[in-house]
Formats: sequence, C-alpha cells, structure tokens
Amino acid sequence: MRRVSRPYFVYLLLCDDGTFYAGITTDLHRRLKEHKAKIGGRYTRAHGAKKFVHTERFATRSAASKREAEIKTWRRDKKLGLTGGNNA
Repeated sequence: MRRVSRPYFVYLLLCDDGTFYAGITTDLHRRLKEHKAKIGGRYTRAHGAKKFVHTERFATRSAASKREAEIKTWRRDKKLGLTGGNNA
C-alpha cells in the first residue's frame, strides 16, 4: 500500500511589530497557534505573531525548504509583494 504524504506549506507570517517571518509546516493552524503561544521559533517569541499573509503548498519538504530559503533572502518590499500589499 502506498503511503500518502501530507503536503508542506511555506508561509509568510506578519509579526506584531510589522516585520515578516517565513517558515514551513505541515499544519498551518497548529503552527500559527504555536507562534502565538510563543513556542514556535525564536524570532516570533521576540516579535509576536499576528497572522499568515501568504501561504504556498508543496508536495515535498525539499521543495518547501528551497522556497523558504529563497523568501528569507528577500528584502521587505519583495515580501510585501507576495501579500499584494494589502495585509501588512
């Protein structure tokens, strides 16, 4: 029997101070809950977590990790472009 793998999500999170945090997860709801409870990631423990402003779905962890790494190199204005400029 073939194992069905869960998808991976790359997300861009708007922090309480207006900065962005990029990450990956298999469960968006759980991950946002963790960030808001200050148990998910050192950056969000210090900067707070408001909401996801962008998500992308990937079939493999490798593909998601590559996209996350790409987004993390971007300047704020490029990240803001992912949100359509309306959410941050």
